[in-house]
Amino acid sequence: MVVVFRASRNTKTAADYYAGGRAFTGPQNGVAIAGDYLSAASFLGIAGAIAVYGYDGFLYSIGFLVAWLVALLLVAELLRNTGKYTMGDVLSFRMRERPVRTAASLSTLAVSFFYLLAQMAGAGGLVALLLGITSKSGQALVIAVVGALMIVYVLVGGMKGTTWVQIIKAALLIAGALVMTVWVLAMYGFNLSGLLGHAAEVAGPSVLDPGAQYGTSETSKLDFVSLGIALVLGTAGLPHVLMRFYTVPTAKEARRSVVWAIWLIGLFYLFTLVLGYGAGALVGPEAIKDAPGGVNSAAPLLALQIGGPLLLGFIAAVAFATILAVVAGLTITASASFAHDIYANVIKKGKVDDKNQEVKVARITAVVIGIVSILGGIAANGQNVAFLVALAFAVAASANLPTLLYSLFWKRFNTTGALWSIYGGLAVTILLIVFSPAVTGSESAMFPSLDIAWFPLKNPGLISIPVSFLLGYLGTIFGKDKVNEAKYAEMEVRSLTGAGAEKAISH
Repeated sequence: MVVVFRASRNTKTAADYYAGGRAFTGPQNGVAIAGDYLSAASFLGIAGAIAVYGYDGFLYSIGFLVAWLVALLLVAELLRNTGKYTMGDVLSFRMRERPVRTAASLSTLAVSFFYLLAQMAGAGGLVALLLGITSKSGQALVIAVVGALMIVYVLVGGMKGTTWVQIIKAALLIAGALVMTVWVLAMYGFNLSGLLGHAAEVAGPSVLDPGAQYGTSETSKLDFVSLGIALVLGTAGLPHVLMRFYTVPTAKEARRSVVWAIWLIGLFYLFTLVLGYGAGALVGPEAIKDAPGGVNSAAPLLALQIGGPLLLGFIAAVAFATILAVVAGLTITASASFAHDIYANVIKKGKVDDKNQEVKVARITAVVIGIVSILGGIAANGQNVAFLVALAFAVAASANLPTLLYSLFWKRFNTTGALWSIYGGLAVTILLIVFSPAVTGSESAMFPSLDIAWFPLKNPGLISIPVSFLLGYLGTIFGKDKVNEAKYAEMEVRSLTGAGAEKAISH
């Protein structure tokens, strides 16, 4: 809170509130990206998935990491050069502004909502475990408190405060994971084979083989492929990650920040392998499943097992900071998208007082988003957060990525194509999620008593991502919009060279 209040003293303009005054260096932004990206899913969900399912759980780590290469090679620098604050800036650069900005904003809000659900569910489970709260009403109260704290962070600090929270949190999280990893490995004489062998003895040999979570049937294999595609392509379409690229002064710094992020995130995901199998070996899958937070309790229970209440307190505090930082990043992205794209450019048609009115609307939006995410988090309490985040990735990969890539690389792409791709991708993904076994029709579903599941896969990426690319193509071919060749030429030069891009603002 002290950091947020200090950072907020310089938050005067929209550039300060949305992009931290573009005053962060590449390494600072790289650490903040790692802080934004290493969410409750990365720490709690993946460690739990590895502890219970072994090999299959680790595939989340691989998918999340490989995804950064897509973001680095295709999106980071080009986006930084072309846009100003939001994804809508890039998509509307050479299209009809109002419909495209509206679509981009709605898509951003949808992805942010799914991601927020995951973080809030993680918060409920974590504090329930720490304070021994087993009642659903108690956990609901915890989620409400987390939501209220997050709203304060965003209202006061803007992007500057949020970025510093993420930097501090990334350092704490990686340090905490490192301490636990070394501790667990030391118990086995720094022999990874010994750790894996013990995990296989406790949890059964299946934890070392593929198929424990996804099974060996054809549908399970397809589900697995679908998840992998969603994870790898989703990162480059996540609005809260894309918005981080605007906080640096130049495209070179945007590139540097992604390289820093890849190293930090890669290191952390190696730790999750040890933490997951360590929890499986030392705590046991059954004890993890029976804990108040379910699968998400693996890392805190491991901390309790090896370091007692003191280490549990530290790890729970780190996980709590993790949730707050990610949730603050998501909220500021969603509120900026609404205020900048819909309010300033669609409703007010660009004629808005930069300093006060737009930022005021962004702050009001942040409060509304906070309240909605609290209610959603209470409904999703108890779900595996890594799985919930995978759904957010599917929406991002289906609704955002095809449109971004077409806008940046395809000259003929037009407004109709953009709208078909965003709305079509969004509609198909949400429709398939609603009618999937993830929501109804199975014991592990959100609503186990209902059964309206006719789509066999839990993650819709395998179908929804190609459909969205196809819709973007068909919309462009059949659309009657004229292509603005001068604007495309300007966008191409700007995206590749940075000429005319937003510069740092010095105070």
